[in-house]
Amino acid sequence: MTSSVDTFAQLGLSEPILQALTDVGYETPSSIQAECIPLLMEGKDLLGIAQTGTGKTAAFALPILHRLAEDKKPAPR
Repeated sequence: MTSSVDTFAQLGLSEPILQALTDVGYETPSSIQAECIPLLMEGKDLLGIAQTGTGKTAAFALPILHRLAEDKKPAPR
């Protein structure tokens, strides 16, 4: 699978996440991020295999953080 994603903004992530990525100097998603994040944002299951250091953790964590940021329900007490 190949992807034509050049920026994190194209992945549909929330503005606070995009700002945090900019603040730490991340400019373009890695291949695994560009391919996985859109699928995970759609709620699909995914198994990703890539070499160490390619951004797998962020590929899975960024959609999770996006969903948590978008869910405005208060935590149960």
